Amino acid sequence: MISAPSEEIAKKAAKILLDTKSVLFNSREPFVFTSGRISPVYTDCRRLISFPSERSTLMDMGAEILREKVGINNMDFLAGGETAGIPYAAFLSDRLQKPMLYVRKKPKGFGRMAQIEGCMDSDSPKVILVEDLQTDGGSKKVFIDALRAANAVVEHGFVVFHYGIFQQSIDNMNALGMTLHYLTDWWHVLQVARDLKYFDEETLASVESFLHAPDAWAEKNAHLVAKKEQA
Repeated sequence: MISAPSEEIAKKAAKILLDTKSVLFNSREPFVFTSGRISPVYTDCRRLISFPSERSTLMDMGAEILREKVGINNMDFLAGGETAGIPYAAFLSDRLQKPMLYVRKKPKGFGRMAQIEGCMDSDSPKVILVEDLQTDGGSKKVFIDALRAANAVVEHGFVVFHYGIFQQSIDNMNALGMTLHYLTDWWHVLQVARDLKYFDEETLASVESFLHAPDAWAEKNAHLVAKKEQA
């Protein structure tokens, strides 16, 4: 299940991401991801940690969402996923006055061979998984599985940014029995960018086309990547 934020929070967070250049638009020279997928948009939530005022506002809104939609008594720990989720779990656990954990993608290769760091010694604790963003949600499984194997109850996750354009995100959350909470998505970023004229209309139209049909956009614009590589 995907739990959407209020319009006020979504637009405010979208503007912060745009102002800090934590989301980028470039339809003429598309971004190429490690998967090979090309896109006119790119998200870099790691960049946000360098903006104390803006990140504080975002985390205040995140804490508000978790208090209202999960409930302070329904969370015993906040667990950051390695590595980008760790700072956000720290910021949120401080605001919510909850203990923090972090989860590795695989067990550490020495010492205690721990995959979960911190002290989770309570019986069946309720844990909120925290990461920076979600595209299709597939990468969350390794963290959720590790926490559940340690007898944690993991039913809620939080991210700063949810792509909001892939059906797989909904399907994966449902399959994992998770509810995902987030601050904003590409639709709200596009809306704020258009309302405040951050980019020219050609760029905005291209991004909107991508959001409606990412694969079709990539196929149509593959020549732009080839041209860039030949330059």
